[in-house]
Amino acid sequence: MNLSRSPDALEQARRLLDEGEPTLAELAARTGVSTSHLQRRFRARYGLSPAEYLAQRKLGRLKSALRAGSDVTTALYEAGYGSASRLYEQSSARLGMTPATYRAGGQGMRIQWSLVDTALGTALVAATQRGICAIELGEEAEALEQRLRQEFPRADIERVDAGRDEFLAPRLQAVADRLAGLQADVPLDLMGSSFQQRVWEALTKLPAGETISYADLARRLDAPQAARAVASACARNRVAVVVPCHRVIRGDGSLGGYRWGLPRKRQLLEREQAQSGHPR
Repeated sequence: MNLSRSPDALEQARRLLDEGEPTLAELAARTGVSTSHLQRRFRARYGLSPAEYLAQRKLGRLKSALRAGSDVTTALYEAGYGSASRLYEQSSARLGMTPATYRAGGQGMRIQWSLVDTALGTALVAATQRGICAIELGEEAEALEQRLRQEFPRADIERVDAGRDEFLAPRLQAVADRLAGLQADVPLDLMGSSFQQRVWEALTKLPAGETISYADLARRLDAPQAARAVASACARNRVAVVVPCHRVIRGDGSLGGYRWGLPRKRQLLEREQAQSGHPR
């Protein structure tokens, strides 16, 4: 079967993944498409391989069950995980914490934050022990803190005096340097779907002074039909500038959206292009 002539085969494969856990070979047999062609075309349409799509569906069911109050064991098996050990091995990367902590709204998780004056104005920088989990730009400390608390309503979120805190102080300085356009190593602790992680990772590899369209970035990720998913990943980025979603623009050259406002996006691009000598 030629998938380009039978687009419903992709939708059939997606429905089969929604209903169960077929292998790639089983999907190919059910849809009448070769495994290699199915793999390639599925990623092009949905932005994920069939295996990644299935993993994301399971993770979504797990998150929903945990947020609804199910105990971890029940939520794990209802979501389709046959083994607790495998989930726990990967849960920090996928949830940003263990399932039990996620269920509790971040209870037991410690996040430290502080404000720092930067070249872009006031920034809230928040970090776990693994790295920076949020960089928010704004003027009002209360509004910035509220954004941080929305994801982890029960986490131990503490504002610290960065000048006296040996852990956060160097991280604040590194963030301030990056927001000033300087090179600095900023350890990150990001939470997102597998596709969002791929988008964010690709963005960190895009040189300063260069831009890319949502569609071109989707093609670079071997998901040419996932431009909207790329835009969504950019919108969900919580780490301003360090994960440079400001470098993604529309195909017609216009700026598109930006979580921290179009004037800042324009400012960032103009500064980077001036520093690099690379016109947009």
